[in-house]
Amino acid sequence: MAKSFRGGVHPDDRKRYTATKAIEVAPVPVKVIIPTRQHIGAPCAPVVTVGDLVKKGQVIAEAQAFVSSPIHASTSGKVVEIADYPHSVFGSCVAIVIESDGQDEWLEGLPLDRQWKAMEADEIKDAIRQAGLVGMGGATFPTHVKMAPPPDKSIDTFILNAAECEPYLTADHRAMLEYTEKIVTGMQIAMKALGVKRGIVGVEENKPDAIAAMQKVCGVVGIEVMPLETKYPQGAEKTLIHVITGKEVPSGALPMDVGVVVQNVGTAIAIADAVERGIPLIERVTTVTGAAIAEPKNLLLRVGDTFSNAIAMCGGFKEEPMKVIAGGPMMGMAQSNIEAPIMKGTSGILALTAADVNPGVERPCIRCGRCVEACPMGLIPSMLSILGERGAYPVAKEEYDLLDCVECGSCVYVCPAKRNIVHYIKLSKAQNAAMAAKK
Repeated sequence: MAKSFRGGVHPDDRKRYTATKAIEVAPVPVKVIIPTRQHIGAPCAPVVTVGDLVKKGQVIAEAQAFVSSPIHASTSGKVVEIADYPHSVFGSCVAIVIESDGQDEWLEGLPLDRQWKAMEADEIKDAIRQAGLVGMGGATFPTHVKMAPPPDKSIDTFILNAAECEPYLTADHRAMLEYTEKIVTGMQIAMKALGVKRGIVGVEENKPDAIAAMQKVCGVVGIEVMPLETKYPQGAEKTLIHVITGKEVPSGALPMDVGVVVQNVGTAIAIADAVERGIPLIERVTTVTGAAIAEPKNLLLRVGDTFSNAIAMCGGFKEEPMKVIAGGPMMGMAQSNIEAPIMKGTSGILALTAADVNPGVERPCIRCGRCVEACPMGLIPSMLSILGERGAYPVAKEEYDLLDCVECGSCVYVCPAKRNIVHYIKLSKAQNAAMAAKK
């Protein structure tokens, strides 16, 4: 029987639009718009100026802190502008605009030809840091930080998060079918860098072909593939760890505190590319889908290409979308401008029709308790929303474990009063952070 967890919801996964669509390599854009902020942590600072000629794979913005990640040119050409541009998460952000020279020429010396088995752990970690890797499931936490736990944190298990539980998205599913060996190599490299022997792949059972493909390759190198119940949010990091290992990450703690490191499928591919070939993170697989898209696809896109170009590659809109979302419908961000660029964490572009969207009108909480039953973290989302609405932010944090919320949206999905629970939770987190910063 597939493993599962308490709470959660069962939305229609709607992966049928793209689950059987092979990944298409998108053409090199004539212009790329590369934001200097594509990860959790400090934004990067540009190290190029307008007029500079750059090569593919060249660093164009440097990290300014440990929790940050450098950014590279995704094609060769000329820097024509450094200015504010639309950003799918922050609204706008400083971006470096490169006009392609049509040559798509690598920086001298790239790609490399390295044997990862001959590399020391620190060499592997440094290669990952230099390549600008981040979590590609959407969280965008710098990978080199996860891969460098403090000496007092002993890691014994590496988990590949292949659940891809967000409805509509199939980028990881297709990658497991088409890049199977590279994913497993990325896992082996990560396990060597961490010094762990136990590697496990967690896959929802609605991807039987991907489970079979991964089992075939993983079995040769002693990595376990574990089918998981199809239930949202099966891929939430703490939930996944509990389901697979039985370990519970305490409130306020990190996976490394229970000896586990989790990485995403796309990140495993990027680890293999970075360590074996020195290739930085300049492209990713993105699912472009939804009933408003003429021909939904899985596209391999350059960082800095635009949402509008990606949608055009799928035949454009077949009807006016009611909502366009970066990511999936449960945790994604609604977009007001489809000229925003593709970033390292852009797992999907979802265009919903009026029939898909039921905005409703928010009403007061009726204390039905459905959100409590659905919450995978064992919280009381109804109280968190009420406290956020009333501005009682410290109470939400200190008495109702506000910071344990993973913002999965299961509570909103089941709420008959159509309360914007996650909105109130995000507001409360931001206000508590602002108050802490003033102390």
